[in-house]
Amino acid sequence: MARTSEDSSKRHFHWTNKVGNEDDEVPSFKSSSNAKEEDKNENVKSHVAMPTPKKKLPAVAVARLRSVLAALGKNRSSLPLGLGSRVVGTLFGYRRGHVHFAFQRDPSSPPTFLIELATPISGLVREMASGLVRIALECDKEKEDQKKAVKLLEEPMWRTYCNGKKSGFATRKECGHKEWKVLKAVEPISMGAGVLPGCAAEAGADGELMYMRAKFERIVGSRDSEAFYMMNPDSNGAPELSIYLLRV
Repeated sequence: MARTSEDSSKRHFHWTNKVGNEDDEVPSFKSSSNAKEEDKNENVKSHVAMPTPKKKLPAVAVARLRSVLAALGKNRSSLPLGLGSRVVGTLFGYRRGHVHFAFQRDPSSPPTFLIELATPISGLVREMASGLVRIALECDKEKEDQKKAVKLLEEPMWRTYCNGKKSGFATRKECGHKEWKVLKAVEPISMGAGVLPGCAAEAGADGELMYMRAKFERIVGSRDSEAFYMMNPDSNGAPELSIYLLRV
């Protein structure tokens, strides 16, 4: 019986003795159930402490994401050059000189679109006095093998038609010192027409510098067509001046 009880105690308890020079050795014991519980807790802690590996995106997903970002960047670069649905249009030129036409985002901003027409401004004034004026500017589309990403407002050369009649060519111009001086002179004017008094001395043989300024409504049909309609509150609904840009 004594051996049986001793075996049972060894079965249920783990005996440990203190190591040292102490006189009294006090036995300490742990039950088997407590030992199992602590082992289990240790396993749980070690499992929680292990860092979870990050999942890497597949190569196909990364390539697709890059293509989407590239497409977004391309679409953003193909947006119009800062012009909204309402723009400021200025027509100016010397009485015996050619017509210059500029579109600005607002009265103080540099012109986004500036062209010089072969039409004399005196002839355009006569056309406008007789009724509505439609100016069509056409340029050629490039062939598929020579196609370049050129925006419509950046085309350098245009064929000009005024009320259906061919009127020579128009060329795109950079805004130089003279053109910017004229635009700054008419900056306070929101709508109107007249002669710039300060430029009369500089005109010389070309006569006085005439101008007409108004707000235009801009309609974008496609990447190859845009239209600008002059907004005149005194008209009966039809714009007095309309300008069409076409790539055909």
